[in-house]
Amino acid sequence: MVYKKRYDGRKFDEMRKMKMEVGVIDNADGSAVFQIGNTKVIAGVYGPKILHPQRLRQEGKGVLRVHYRMMPFSVSERKNPRPGRRDIELSKVIKESLESAIFLENFGGSVIDIHVYVVQGDAGTRCACVCAASLALADAGIPMNDLVAGVASGSVGEQVLLDLTYDEEHVENEDVTDMAIAYNENLDKVTLLQMDGNISEKNMVKALELGIKGCNIIKKEMQKVLKKRYE
Repeated sequence: MVYKKRYDGRKFDEMRKMKMEVGVIDNADGSAVFQIGNTKVIAGVYGPKILHPQRLRQEGKGVLRVHYRMMPFSVSERKNPRPGRRDIELSKVIKESLESAIFLENFGGSVIDIHVYVVQGDAGTRCACVCAASLALADAGIPMNDLVAGVASGSVGEQVLLDLTYDEEHVENEDVTDMAIAYNENLDKVTLLQMDGNISEKNMVKALELGIKGCNIIKKEMQKVLKKRYE
């Protein structure tokens, strides 16, 4: 079987439709909703605030904490509401994706908490979380060197794709590769790169380039939403 046409009719290098909004949680310092296709994430930022207990404080540098959760109703098979290994792993992955963009040296002894919740999942959730968290940080007025955007790319057989859906991640009788990418354009730095599956070196490079291109498109849309918020 050769994957010649995407299930949803998109071009191979085309992303799903996006929706974004900031300032959605009144009691948060910054917040955002990010949706790409059927994947929907909400993020809230709290801080910077004094970090307790005192022994956890870092002199001359703030601490970033990320709390990732996938809601039990977010996928077709109900997820266990208790945090698991995947929640811990993705909290760390999202944190590392964002850290280099934030001027943490401005917040010695303080902490910035980001809570990200997957409300609805259809692949690309960790990338959507990076986008929602980045928007929420900007909404909170946290100094950053750039917005960080994320998107998944990969391949079905020998066909390289941008922004895979759950159905595309589970195409039968084909080797499927999923690559999660986050990118800081100002630093020209890939801050997240995780891959599941087998792919040729040629297609891996192509998928990475396609993913970076997608991240830059998402970043432009994020900038539009933020400008509209503060016009």
